[in-house]
Amino acid sequence: MPSTRYEFSVTVTTAFIEEQSDDENHRYVFSYTVTIRNTGSVAAQLISRHWIITDSTGKVQEVRGLGVVGEQPLLQPGEQFEYTSGTVIATPVGTMHGSYQITAEDGTQFDAEIAPFTLSMPRVLH
Repeated sequence: MPSTRYEFSVTVTTAFIEEQSDDENHRYVFSYTVTIRNTGSVAAQLISRHWIITDSTGKVQEVRGLGVVGEQPLLQPGEQFEYTSGTVIATPVGTMHGSYQITAEDGTQFDAEIAPFTLSMPRVLH
């Protein structure tokens, strides 16, 4: 009998939103597009999210909430869900990481880790 795996993979791409950012007022806006794929062997639903957003001064924002972009996608094995959201930080460079809280159809709860990624205004990091 094949073993049941509880596993989601998460990939993220980011973009700096220049037209919404304001250098003088220390407002730097970024979008991030997340692709969540059920790489396990059992259907599971994303229930909630937990983000840790850190700017280059070390200021941390924590964001917790149900679902993502108003949805709690149920993914069969091999299925993926993609969404785009955004964040505002006070410095041209920062990082984000976190986790999604997932519940499999058999009731097992697990976290899908979101590896740290960089938010960077173009031409700031060399």
